[in-house]
Amino acid sequence: MRGVLVKEWTEFENLTLEDCAIPDLQAGQVRIRTQAAGVSFATSLVVAGKYQRKPPLPFVPGTEIAGIVTEIAEGVTRVKIGDRVCAVLDWGGLAEEAVAHEVNVFPIPQGLEFSRAICFTNSYGTSYAALCWPHLLRLGEGETLLVHGAAGGVGMAAIEIAKILGATVIATAGSEKKLEVAKEHGADFCINYREGEFRQKVLKITAGRGADAIYDPVGGDVFAQSLRCIAPEGRIMPVGFAGGTIQQIPANILLVKNITVCGLNMGYYVGWSPDDVRLQYGDRMRDMMAQLSNWFEAGHLKPVISQTFALANFQKAMSEVLGRRSIGRVALVMDKEATRLGH
Repeated sequence: MRGVLVKEWTEFENLTLEDCAIPDLQAGQVRIRTQAAGVSFATSLVVAGKYQRKPPLPFVPGTEIAGIVTEIAEGVTRVKIGDRVCAVLDWGGLAEEAVAHEVNVFPIPQGLEFSRAICFTNSYGTSYAALCWPHLLRLGEGETLLVHGAAGGVGMAAIEIAKILGATVIATAGSEKKLEVAKEHGADFCINYREGEFRQKVLKITAGRGADAIYDPVGGDVFAQSLRCIAPEGRIMPVGFAGGTIQQIPANILLVKNITVCGLNMGYYVGWSPDDVRLQYGDRMRDMMAQLSNWFEAGHLKPVISQTFALANFQKAMSEVLGRRSIGRVALVMDKEATRLGH
């Protein structure tokens, strides 16, 4: 099969499309003919060996796919051959075939294309967990949520879910075009962070109180400013460092304002931790994906893929993500003819 193969820790531009070994199928696993795969900032970190989790070399990167089940192993009971599914992988997504643990495989909702289905596991799953699970942001009706990186995959997902929950949403992004998209997906107020500090605008919108909950995939100065426009007893969650800087958290501000900082490593729930507890959280993940599917089929969720690229053009896809030019997500499609032609 054709795939992107990482033989040493490097940058994306140094990789090529190669013939790769077809992965073996183990008990409890499912083989999927990949139709679409996601690329993200985290994918580039994995390739460079800078992510908190390092696959054994050589490996095919990519952790989120959508496709068709072609084979099931012993012990698989919830998935059958021919099913349209999306899946979270340990690695192996940027190739024509992939193998996933059944517990990490979920049905694609009716009416959702393969390319948009790659948003469901990581982008929507992360945002759902952040906003709905009781030990995290636990966003409530009538509260105000501040969403940074609002035109990205997790940002737009957070906006849509927050509106379902009955919250007021303040969105920040770096261009008017991105803010327009955030508004279309439900944001009540939009702030261009390139036009001065956003914290004063958040305080003005909230009549001086600040946001009850803050969802931050950007980090750095964005996180620092957020601590100064959060409400007393507010909750803030870093979910990434797309801005390139890992923030330090001043304990004195947490103490004075009774702030809770929540961490969310979604990989823990899908088997990416050293002790691999994915089976322990299988029911929770299935319940989450079922709720997201119901919301999609009711018309409340609108996953956005701004661009699709053939597998052969994975470098261009990654460039769009790292250059922060994309809105929503960028997907790779595995159509063999498109891959051969380099479209």
